[in-house]
Amino acid sequence: MRFFPFLIIASLVICCRQQATISLHEQLKDEHKIAGKPEYIKSPFVTAGDRLYVVGHQDGTFPDLGWHVTGEMGGVWNHPVKLLDGYRLALGVDDQPITCLPQASKFYNYPMASQHIYPTVAGVSISSVVAVPDGIPGVIVEYELINTMDDGKELQLSFEVMTDLMPVWLSERKGIVDGKDSGYWDRAKDQLVVKDSLNTWFTLIGSSNPIEGVISKVFCSYNRKGLGEDYSLRHQLSLDAGERKAIQYYIAGSYTGLEEAETVLNQMKTNASTLIDEKKNRMFRLNQAHQLITNDKQLDKMYEWVRYNTDWLMREVPEEGRGLSAGIPDYPWWFGTDNGYAIEGMLAYGMFEEAVSTIDLIFKLSDQANGVNGQVMHEASTNGIVYNPGNLNTTPRFVSTLWNTYRWIGSDSLLQAYWPRVQKAMEWIEAQDHDGNGYPDGPGMMEIQGLHTEMVDVVAYQEQAYRHAASFANAVGEHDLEKLFQSRSQVLKVKINSDWWSNEFQSYADFRATKSEAIELTEAAIIRADTLNKFRSKEELEFTLDRIKKNVNKNTDAYVVHHNWVVNTPLETGAADEEKAELALKTAKKFSNRFGMFVTGIDRDDQQEEATQWKSFSYVGAVMTLPTAVQAIGSGNYGQINDTFSYLNNLQNSFSYALPGSMYEVSPDFGMIAQAWNAYAVAVPIVQYIVGIDPEAHLKQIKFNPQLPKGIDELELKRIKIGGNVLDVKLVKEGAELIATVTQSDPDYRICIKRMKGVFYTAEHVAVNPENDNLILSGPNIIISWR
Repeated sequence: MRFFPFLIIASLVICCRQQATISLHEQLKDEHKIAGKPEYIKSPFVTAGDRLYVVGHQDGTFPDLGWHVTGEMGGVWNHPVKLLDGYRLALGVDDQPITCLPQASKFYNYPMASQHIYPTVAGVSISSVVAVPDGIPGVIVEYELINTMDDGKELQLSFEVMTDLMPVWLSERKGIVDGKDSGYWDRAKDQLVVKDSLNTWFTLIGSSNPIEGVISKVFCSYNRKGLGEDYSLRHQLSLDAGERKAIQYYIAGSYTGLEEAETVLNQMKTNASTLIDEKKNRMFRLNQAHQLITNDKQLDKMYEWVRYNTDWLMREVPEEGRGLSAGIPDYPWWFGTDNGYAIEGMLAYGMFEEAVSTIDLIFKLSDQANGVNGQVMHEASTNGIVYNPGNLNTTPRFVSTLWNTYRWIGSDSLLQAYWPRVQKAMEWIEAQDHDGNGYPDGPGMMEIQGLHTEMVDVVAYQEQAYRHAASFANAVGEHDLEKLFQSRSQVLKVKINSDWWSNEFQSYADFRATKSEAIELTEAAIIRADTLNKFRSKEELEFTLDRIKKNVNKNTDAYVVHHNWVVNTPLETGAADEEKAELALKTAKKFSNRFGMFVTGIDRDDQQEEATQWKSFSYVGAVMTLPTAVQAIGSGNYGQINDTFSYLNNLQNSFSYALPGSMYEVSPDFGMIAQAWNAYAVAVPIVQYIVGIDPEAHLKQIKFNPQLPKGIDELELKRIKIGGNVLDVKLVKEGAELIATVTQSDPDYRICIKRMKGVFYTAEHVAVNPENDNLILSGPNIIISWR
């Protein structure tokens, strides 16, 4: 077949119209949804499956979006290839000319779909639903048209697609060149076929109604980048007075060939209702697992929807694997660093299969980039190209994630798979200590120019990794290694609380560096503060610079300069001494606003309480969900559960702020519109600190220490997965008494609690662990009260 740009006009006849058995609108009518805000109608939305997703604006348009590949991060993506820049519907009623639909005036988000409501056109009410089935690179777009008038209407429809078959970021490293799109109308198969001229990439468009014509003239014009083409699929439709009809359009893609795309298109044509029912049922099951019910309904909703957000970010590319991507629209690929946090949130949500497949993919990509040396890669595109082989914080943080995966799931096969990698990881991170002072040298989480000396987050995560490596060694019976790792953990913990602590600032240091390096970094920070008109920070930094210049120590020393959020990682990991933790937690509150923690404390502005109209992409001055998560977890580690809840309330202030049902990466309305590590921010503080679940599935036991914060009087968390066990936990506060009821599917699981005065319990079996004086309760129903 020859592919070419063309003009084809077919006779437009009204015949043989095939209507979908059940419309998407009908399928969704009883599903729960969240309405968008009018002030954010011109901001992005996402509707996603694991193979394909759609990113456009809530007003139904598809302007150029994103910065990673400038203007190309929106549209319809079937990674590692983009299919479309977007699509629109144009409409003519009776003898009126065809014109592009006005922009949508309302937007609704569902767990499995999204809906746009358009202004009425000549008596015709119009809405659209976008739904992406599971497991296939296809999307269904349905328009429902209702004649609100007393006479019949003849409609001319033009479904317009802006193709842009192009490769994902970093494809040039594989020698891939983007070609110009060209297409043809396959009348026999009733489909528009578009191909990239240099590659086997296809976009196919079909409809529930026979296509009556395809033309290259469109009525909804865009100025856009790329080598795509515009096509219009033409239909006529009759509507009697008061009648409603739905017409579906199917967008299918393939980067391997025409046959796969046609298979996907035919699946949607013949089974659209079934595919969406399957998606609805899976999302219902996702909702039922780990279901939170409290007297704070907004908290419950955030907990529920962040789980959906996490599901939207699962990205499968069969040639590479299946794993959690970092964020949409600009980070739709895989990160070892981000998943070091996000996987722990997935585990707390009971998303075990997704967590394990993500780990497998991170291992595969790391091995391809680094060899099997233990280093965990930082960032990789969906074509398998690793951009950054890994910052120093990534590898030790991932060791802890592996241990937490094992203790949630308890599978011996995971233990055998992870243990050799843990050993390699610890060898690798130790080898990065180039000056022999016990601290790895190089960049951590903070991506500030020149900040690549010795970083507090690297050291905090290394100490935690030693502890968890010791636990792995114990589990496999290698007790000499267990003792070695425990010893190194203890030594490093002491050094964190001595070498890295600043009494002057009541905080752990940002970094350790030589005097000359510290002067250079502080001078750069002063320029940053001055540029941002942060006069209070500039004054502090100038004082700090003067102190550094007077420092007689020319060797490496600890410095507090930026007040970066990573200074709180010793609180997150539990490495901080109790006294220092209390001081540091108090200090951290100075670097927050009502949305949470600033990324870089010197950027803070006490007046910045509302959303900022960001002019260009930058994390300068940002309040982010990950630093807020670290602070919530750090507070929980040291018994300050009311502060943990307060930080969750900060996160609630960002939830549904711009995209209904989602939480942005940068609070409240900047950066990624869905972000993977938000699962860590929401699920871990709730499940592990408020509900008090500390799983040890490999031992068939659960450490249990619930703490209801002020403001929560009653809480239920249903169907909690721990290994092969499923728990229901109910907590009720009655005056000074806290009553916990635990029901579990496996009565042999042991519930461990601290034995203390004022604890009462009912259980089938009770024992005492003489090593730690814990009470061990088991049976299908357990009741515990603390007075």
